[in-house]
Amino acid sequence: MAKRKKQLSPKYQPWVDARTRLHLSHAHIQMARELRMNPKKLGRKDNHEQEPWKLPLPQYIEELYFERFGKPRPDVVRSIEEMVQQKKRKKQEARRRRDAGGGQAASDKVERDEDIPF
Repeated sequence: MAKRKKQLSPKYQPWVDARTRLHLSHAHIQMARELRMNPKKLGRKDNHEQEPWKLPLPQYIEELYFERFGKPRPDVVRSIEEMVQQKKRKKQEARRRRDAGGGQAASDKVERDEDIPF
């Protein structure tokens, strides 16, 4: 029986598809995301074999990133999957904090409303 691949949200899945289709590294995908590139249109920029004046896509992304941010690579490189897991953990932690503190805040509000003389 084949393993089923867990689907990411539609926001991140095109980036994973572009990474596998164009053989890009996690760093190149992160740089492209920070440059606000469209993952569906990256293939158009990767035709340096047919149009020799164009740079290969990884070098093109690195050059644009350096021009824009003044550094060759991001300080911390995270894959899309790591980023999604971190966001889920952060969201769960916020829910836990909200649920733990939410009950007390609601009871305090009721007590304050009772103290109003009118």
